[in-house]
Amino acid sequence: MPYVNIKITKEGATAEQKARLIEGATQLLVDVLGKNPATTVVVIDEVETDNWGVGGESITVRRRTGQ
Repeated sequence: MPYVNIKITKEGATAEQKARLIEGATQLLVDVLGKNPATTVVVIDEVETDNWGVGGESITVRRRTGQ
């Protein structure tokens, strides 16, 4: 039973976009590894930009400075 965890910043991904991520990740496991889609679990975690850092700065700060 494959388990896929997708982490994205919480910046307005729509329900349709999330559904496409779930479908795409599931299909990738079917195509590449021959996994059963009925037993493939995909979880999307949305993380506040204050709680996600890159290069020593939060995403909130990076967005503000145009990085």
